[in-house]
Order: sequence, then C-alpha cells, then structure tokens
Amino acid sequence: MNFCTLFDRNYLYKGLTLYNSLVQNLSSFHLYIVCFDNITYSLLKKKDLPNMTLISLTEFEDPELLKVKPTRTVGEYCWTSTPFVPYYIFNHYLEIDDITYVDADVMFFSSPQPIFNELGDRSVLITPHRYTPKYDKSSTSGIYCVQFVTFKRDKYSLEVLNWWRERCLEWCYNRVEAGKLGDQKYLDDWLERFENVHSLEHIGGGVAPWNVQQYKIHKEGSALKVDDTDVIFYHYHGFRLYTNKEIDLSAYRLGSEVVKYIYKPYIKALKDAEASVKKVAPDFSYGYTKKCKNLEDCLRMIYRIMRGEYNVIRSA
Repeated sequence: MNFCTLFDRNYLYKGLTLYNSLVQNLSSFHLYIVCFDNITYSLLKKKDLPNMTLISLTEFEDPELLKVKPTRTVGEYCWTSTPFVPYYIFNHYLEIDDITYVDADVMFFSSPQPIFNELGDRSVLITPHRYTPKYDKSSTSGIYCVQFVTFKRDKYSLEVLNWWRERCLEWCYNRVEAGKLGDQKYLDDWLERFENVHSLEHIGGGVAPWNVQQYKIHKEGSALKVDDTDVIFYHYHGFRLYTNKEIDLSAYRLGSEVVKYIYKPYIKALKDAEASVKKVAPDFSYGYTKKCKNLEDCLRMIYRIMRGEYNVIRSA
C-alpha cells in the first residue's frame, strides 16, 4: 500500500504518529512525505526510517506552484499543494500503480485493507464527512473530506487529478466564496462529474470529531469499534499541544469513551514521537502553540465552555 502526505515542522510529531500507526497496522506499506521545510527534511533524514521516502520542498515545487505561492497563506499553500502530491508521485515513481493521500493528523487503529477491498476496480476513492446533524457544514466545508483520497494510475484518476490541480491553482483560499472552500469543496460533485469515483461506505474510515457523537465507541478485546465496525482511522482535526502544558482535543462535543479510547492513545503516540525526535534533535521546539494568542482566541474558548465543547486537558 502506497501513501503520501505533506507537513512541516509544526506537524512533525503528528506526521511521525501517522507513520508509526501504519507500522503497527500494516506488514507492508510505503509512505512518501513532502517535507515543507528543511528542518523537517533534515530531521527525518537523520532518523532514516524504513518504508519512507522523503521529498524536499525544492524537489516538489514546480513553476505553477511557485507562481501562486506568494498569493496564499502557509495553510492555503499546503491545501493548494495537496493534489500535486499524488501527481508528483505518479510522475517520479513510475512503478507506483496507486497512491493514497492521507492528512498528517490521521492515526490508524486497524488495517485500511477493507477500504481498498470496497474500492475494488474503481479508480478514485473519497471519504464523506458523515457529519453529526448538529455539526453539519456540508454547504460550506463540503460533503467530502480531503483526509484520505486514493488514486489509481489510470485514465480516470489522471483526469480527476489534473482537474483538481487546475482548480486549486485557480482558487484555493481559507474562505467560503462562490461555492468553494480551500481544496475541499471541489470534491462535492466528483461522483457526477467523473467516472469510476467511489464514496467510502465503511464508517470506520474517517471517524472524526464532527461525526463521532452519533456512534457508540467501545472496545471489543483489543479492537476499537465504532458501533459494530472496526475503526480504521481517526482524523484529529483541531488537536493542539499548548505551550502551557495543556492539550486541546478538539472544538466539538466529545464523550468520555471517545476521550479514553481515541484521544488518550493519540496523546501517548504523540509523546512517543516527540521523544524519538528529541533523541536526534534535542533542541527541537516546534509543534506547540500558545493557548490564547489574542482576544479572539480567548473569547472563542469561553464560547466553547458555554457550549460544552471545551476539551482542554492538562498534559500528564
């Protein structure tokens, strides 16, 4: 199984946790990482991990990306670059027949093989948000989430990928405008616009803070279950490590079972990743942010407390 992702030094612990979760759940895989700064590239190069290929930003960026780069924020530029990552893999690693883009803030709890079994002989796979009704933002954030997108090397995938690249070059910003938002709203009509695209039905693929409220999260032996289905991966959107030793799980209502079975293992995995980084770079100090950088942040925290969505805990 071939996966790709992108991240910079601020997401390094999360990116390593993604990699480690693949190691734990797959006997054979390869992860291609586009390193969005030299610090990330150099540090991962020192670690020299198996089943991992590093791609520097200099190698990755092409004239089209460089042309729009000054017009995008750092986050917007990452979104703009997303479709370019699988495109780059297909063009530089000709032996690869399929590639799955995965967000760096994802952790696997079991093998993704059931996802690929469901995809079958179709060419492109996308994952729906499956919002809890209370958090439904389909109209603004999109029906589908750019968190796990599979492309096979065939004419159908390449048509989709090239169209997506062109759209993100034209417009990819962190605002809602004319039915668009970042790189994500473009996926809304892929089932109608293109052939051989499949929307994932397995509810264990893409469990996330915006949909977990509608499920029963529990353990059966060592298996983590969402209702009666194995959790394949969870998307830790909004998870932050604060410099004051607090941890923000996410700005959604989370039950105690979700915290126990989904977030506490992630915190431990991140701490393990941090320890492994410190072994090769003791002075590495990224990955943490201030809790309240401004008045708006503080007011948002108060609002979350009022809504029962304040999931900030002390680090052990």
